[in-house]
Amino acid sequence: MMRLPTFAWRTPRDAGEVVRILAGEGPSAAVLAGGTDLLPNMKRRHQLPATLVSLSRVQGLREVALEGFVRLGAGVTLRALERRADLRQRLPALHHAVTQISTPVLRNMGTLGGNVCLDTRCNYYNQNYEWRRAIHFCLKCEGDTCWTAPSSSICWAVNSSDTVPVLIALDARVHLLGPAGERVLPILDLFGEDGIQYLTKRPDELLTGVEIPDQGTARSTYRKVRRRGAFDFPVAACAVRLRHEGDRVAEARIVLNAVGPRPVLCEEAGALLEGRALDDEAVEAAAQAASRRAKPLDNTDHLAMWRKQVLKVEVRRALEALRG
Repeated sequence: MMRLPTFAWRTPRDAGEVVRILAGEGPSAAVLAGGTDLLPNMKRRHQLPATLVSLSRVQGLREVALEGFVRLGAGVTLRALERRADLRQRLPALHHAVTQISTPVLRNMGTLGGNVCLDTRCNYYNQNYEWRRAIHFCLKCEGDTCWTAPSSSICWAVNSSDTVPVLIALDARVHLLGPAGERVLPILDLFGEDGIQYLTKRPDELLTGVEIPDQGTARSTYRKVRRRGAFDFPVAACAVRLRHEGDRVAEARIVLNAVGPRPVLCEEAGALLEGRALDDEAVEAAAQAASRRAKPLDNTDHLAMWRKQVLKVEVRRALEALRG
């Protein structure tokens, strides 16, 4: 049986108090929302925070507003989002992505903010302590070598969030509260290129919510590849958003995920679609361009080259679905 390490427990009642605790404790503190990712990591000794700051009593983090700009509190559970028919109607791709996360039992506990800030994953990292000790650990945790790319100075663990690629495609922004006040940034800017420092959020900042602009006539979709359809993290994923003017594409955003530490916004692939009809030639050109941006490594389920090829197929399928 894997047991949790010893830690201090704090239960603040508002976001400001959370930030004050984080500022005082520094990187040794961790925020606990649903705990579906953090607590297993602690049991495997991936993360050993001295203090856990529970958000269970914090007011205002579970609010959902769908008027004009959509505002989703970071503490709203995935199950609560899944049950909202108005979210399914307003943002079907995001709703679909939420339903693809883990299982209903874990979605009862897991939160939107937790999925946005999900720890990066790798076959050499997501193992128990004894397994990792046998290979002298890895660069992400206690070791000095990235076993995926031994000559690399950075970690190549992958971002496996389901909501993040959709939120990037929808041009969402995140709200971060810190000691100096609130700052708002495009969600893509929340992610770094290193699987260890995978978030640009500072240790004394709290993700309080996600804001999504009105999508107008744009349509979007999400595609996910995983070994077990009922449970697993994605090994390849794409989100696509298109806005048409007449029979031509006026705006296109294609986002890939589970191919590296950071989601990939395929600007070239989107540009190939804009100003033209979404015919077979345009779809194939965009799928090819998106596939070129995918550079998966052999650090998760399925072979890297197969994941690269299947991403081209999934982008094509997503575009065909939006065309239909």
